[in-house]
Parts: sequence; structure tokens; C-alpha cells
Amino acid sequence: MSNVVYTVYRDTFIHLTRLPEGPSRSKPQLVRNCGALWVSTEDGRIKGLDWSAGDEESFGALMARNGWIDINADTQTPGAGGMKVQVVKADEARNEFFFPGFIDTHIHAPQYPNAGLFGSTTLLDWLEAYTFPVESAFGKTNTTPTNDPKDTPPSALRIYDQVIARTLSHGTTCASYFATVHVPATNALAALCHKRGQRAFIGRVCMDNPSFCPEYYRDATAEESLTSTKSVIEYIHTLDPKGHLIKPIITPRFVPTCTRPALESLGSLAASYEPPLHIQTHISENLNEVALVEKLFPGVSYAGVYDKYSLLTKRTILAHAVHLSSSERALIRARDAKISHCPASNSALGSGIAPVRTFLDEGLTVGLGTDVSGGYSPSILEAARQACLASRLLGHTASFSDQKNEECEAGREKLSVEESLYLATRGGAAVIDMADELGGFEEGMIFDAQLIQLGSVAAVEGLLEGTGNVLVDGPVGNVDLFGTETWEEKIQKWVWSGDDRNVKAVWVAGRLVHRRA
Repeated sequence: MSNVVYTVYRDTFIHLTRLPEGPSRSKPQLVRNCGALWVSTEDGRIKGLDWSAGDEESFGALMARNGWIDINADTQTPGAGGMKVQVVKADEARNEFFFPGFIDTHIHAPQYPNAGLFGSTTLLDWLEAYTFPVESAFGKTNTTPTNDPKDTPPSALRIYDQVIARTLSHGTTCASYFATVHVPATNALAALCHKRGQRAFIGRVCMDNPSFCPEYYRDATAEESLTSTKSVIEYIHTLDPKGHLIKPIITPRFVPTCTRPALESLGSLAASYEPPLHIQTHISENLNEVALVEKLFPGVSYAGVYDKYSLLTKRTILAHAVHLSSSERALIRARDAKISHCPASNSALGSGIAPVRTFLDEGLTVGLGTDVSGGYSPSILEAARQACLASRLLGHTASFSDQKNEECEAGREKLSVEESLYLATRGGAAVIDMADELGGFEEGMIFDAQLIQLGSVAAVEGLLEGTGNVLVDGPVGNVDLFGTETWEEKIQKWVWSGDDRNVKAVWVAGRLVHRRA
């Protein structure tokens, strides 16, 4: 493979049209192209596209015109001057298509063992009962931190490796991970993502407030929080000096868990780099949490607290944002901060329904997050369907009815399948400040993609003879096709019924990082 210049992907490609930035009432459209694109094996970027090469004859002409030789072909064009390429084809008979990789803008990697475990708790008591105990086991606190990932407990390594493998299997090519307060384990998460080839933002969680953090799990001081965070940043910059795959992200857990000195020092730290570091945190997830912040900072809004400490920037990811006021939304828009919508977690913990349509209409940038383990699934496809479902209930809430403009189109708050997929791809790319590089199939973009297989239409021959209940070929997973669906309807069926069984292969920057047996 070392002599292969391009990987040529061919057949069916589906993505969403890119929407303009800022306030807009435009809605994304699904686009289906049949042809070929080629990706550099050196930098993983799309170097060209030919949507006219949709059949064997025209594809052969493309290969000949460029002097390409398929290294896997049974017969190769004679001649010594050919350029070696690898061809990857989506099988039209199996209803396969290439789709941009999913971007998870908010996930807690150490909490993966707790996925689906939340009982009847809400946010603050859930943290005490489930989250802090599992995270504390990732290392020792109140000790001099080291940089060595090998100091990570084996159980923590197992969890991190599993969550990376699982998210990749669901088509997540990029994830913004919260880790724990432990430096070695956080560095291990970065190293494992780098080894497996998943694009990732890695954040060591900062939490030093003894009033709201358990004694057994917190930073001893604001200074320790800052020093440990610097250690992680240094390790990641050594691991991936150019940040092609792994980047550090400043991660104050949320306002109540951080002292004022910690918030101030973290804001200054993010701004001290060029370009400034990304920041991720939580905001307005739960009404009790909002009330607590109001008590701690009288007269200052939740968003205002982050702004006060220089933590509300164009590279900030705010998770949840369920209960933002209109003035907070305006402030977030003015700072160009971004929102991670986590519908499964918001429902599971009873936090509320985020008004995503309002965010979009006001020009806020929104992506999707699984929020494992507040969210029960590591699948962004599940988050996309939950985003649709939650939006359908929003119109029945009293708070939405009070805020709704009489001129608004009836039912406009409901998100379509196309919009939820946009949030999962191009929206997520904008949230992580990579809108020009990820989320679609255009020349110059990085090829972070997944090959989706829905399966073929089940044959009817022989059904009345013998058992008739064994399918040698047919559906994949829970998606059933009957041959009457348009391609748009096939996408809808995938969104509502699909899972990791439909993800045949995953590439990050053109590198194959997952293949389903």
C-alpha cells in the first residue's frame, strides 16, 4: 500500500447541503451523487470528484484517463507508467452508500460502564450516585501527577479502549471526550484514540470546589487543576504536534464544581495559545443546577459566568443548554460559542427539551452529543432520532407555548430527518470549528466517512417450498426494504431503524479504522 497514491471510492455518496452561517430559515437538503471521488493516501483529503463516472464504462474511462491501476483488480492495464490506486466500491445491490462520519460533540468516556444506569435520578443526585464513583476509579487524586499513560489502572484502559471501539463501530469518526481529573488516564485516552485512528478532542476534567465535589474525587486546589491540565496539553501536543488527529480541550466540568480562581485560570490558559484552545463544559442542563448557579453568582446568568471568566468563546462547546434565557442565547451568539444538543440524556435524566429550532433560527451553531452515560447509547444515529422525537414533543410544553411567536409556522419546532442528520455531520463539524474540513463530500475536505449497508430486498423465490425462513441475503439489522422505497425513504428507514450493524466500514482521514466482519 505504500506505493498507492489514491484510494478511489465509487458508486453512491449521500450528504447534506451546507447551510449559510448566521440566522436562517433555510433547511438542509439530502444530496445523492453516483460516481467517484479520490482521496490522497498522504493527507486523507478529497483530491477530486467525478459524478459522471456512475457506471462501469464511464468509471473505466476515468481510470484510463488518469492512468490509474487498481491494485486489487484481477486484470490490470499493461504498461509501466500507471499510477497505483485502491478502489473501494459501494454495492448498489446491497443498498450501500458512503455517508460523512458522525461527530459526537459531547461524550464522557469514563462513564461508559454506566450507560443505561440512571434509575429515576436527576442530574445532581445522579452525579453523586453514579458518575463520581466510577470516574474516581481511573487513578489516584491528591497526588503529584505524572504524564505516563502506563500509570493508568488496567480497568480504566479497558473502558477507554471499549468506548473508542464502540463509537467507531457506530460511525463516530470524531468525538469530544470528557475524561477524569487523572492525568495519566487522560493521556491514555488520547493515546488510544491516536492508536485506533479516531479523531478526538481530549479534555481533563477540572473540578476543585470542595462544596460541590466529593472529597475522594476532586482537584486539591485551583493551582493543581491548572498544572494538571497543562500536563495533559503538553502530552497531547507531543503525541500529535500538528493536531491532525488529537487536540486538547479545556474542560471545567461546570460552574458549581469549579472555584472562581480555577475558572479564571482556565480561561486565561485557553487564551494563551495560538490559536486559542477549545473549551467544553455544561450549561443550563437542569433547573436545579440553574438555580444553584444563580445562588452562587447573584445577578449573573449562567452564560454570563462563563463569559466573565473568558470561557465563552468561538471555540467553546456548551453541552445541553436546555433552559437558556433569551439574553443568554443572545450572549452566546455574540461570542459565537457553540451548543451540543444531547436529547437522549436530556430525556433520560428528566432535564427537559432543548428548543433547537429556536437556536437555529437565532443563528446559534448546534451539533449532537450522546452525553454517555447520561445518554444511554454511544450512537449518534440514536441521538439524531431522539432529536427528532424530542422536537415533536416541544410544542406541547407550557414554556414553548409561552415563547412561541404567533407568526411562526405551525409545527416548525419539529426537526426533520434531514435536519437531525445535518446536526450529526455538518453541524457537529461547525461546533468543533472544522466546518470547512468535515461533514461533507467536497474537494479539499478530509475524508472522514462511513460505508452504510442497508441490505438487499429479500427474494421471494422458494418461499412456498421448504422452510422458507432462512435468508442467505436480505436485510441488514433492523432495516427492512421491499423494493418500493425511494432513496430518500431508504435514508428515513435507516435513521429510524438503523444501528451499528449497518455500518460496514469507517475511515478517518482516508484511513480504514473500522470494518464490520
